[in-house]
Amino acid sequence: MFTKTQAIVLHTVRYGDQKLIVDMFTRQAGRMSFFIRLPKTAHGKMKKQHFQPLSLLNIESEIRPNEQLQRLKEVNFLMPLPSLHGDPSKMAISLFTSEFLSHALRDEQQNEPLFDYIRSGIEWLDNCQKDYANFHLVFLMHLTRFLGFYPNISDYNDGDYFDLRAAVFCKQPPVHRDILLPQEARLIRTMMRMDLGTMHLFQMSHEDRNQLLDHLLLYYRIHLPSFPELRCLPVLRELFK
Repeated sequence: MFTKTQAIVLHTVRYGDQKLIVDMFTRQAGRMSFFIRLPKTAHGKMKKQHFQPLSLLNIESEIRPNEQLQRLKEVNFLMPLPSLHGDPSKMAISLFTSEFLSHALRDEQQNEPLFDYIRSGIEWLDNCQKDYANFHLVFLMHLTRFLGFYPNISDYNDGDYFDLRAAVFCKQPPVHRDILLPQEARLIRTMMRMDLGTMHLFQMSHEDRNQLLDHLLLYYRIHLPSFPELRCLPVLRELFK
């Protein structure tokens, strides 16, 4: 039985000259891997441009639960992303985001609200013309809501610490070292109150932005076992100085 669904490209690996293995997050079936055989001529319907990081696709595939690699029957763009795949700064953000999601969604099953959140973030970044330096921070922060460890800010008071393990603000530091000091916790709380449309109102230095990213990545590593170091991170750190 063939299934049609929307998909987001997470990771692509070349396999020989005309073959790809592509990991995607689909709206109807969650995380899936596909074996892609590219045509040898330019007239084929499947092109390597379809499988760039964070591409938004409509796909049709015969889903076989017992097979690790599925086969695509048809693919086309759900919507083009000319800015995301053409602007150098956005390309760096998209490479980081796709690598991050590739690990964060490793075992994710069908989750339509999560898919819609990621898709809306990709579309927003492609359409945005300026003031998107904090995109990856806001995106990662709000992603925790869908993954089950979004912090509760209702009990926050100025001067609180943030317990990274328990995902709570607290008046006294816990006995372990996975905490953020009050000044850092205040920054986390501020970012949690922002969304993509309002983040331009909050100005951060290059150093503060990278420090907050380090805190967020540590937070994810605590809550998602075996979350690795990201290869695209050094490039992202150099942006928006």
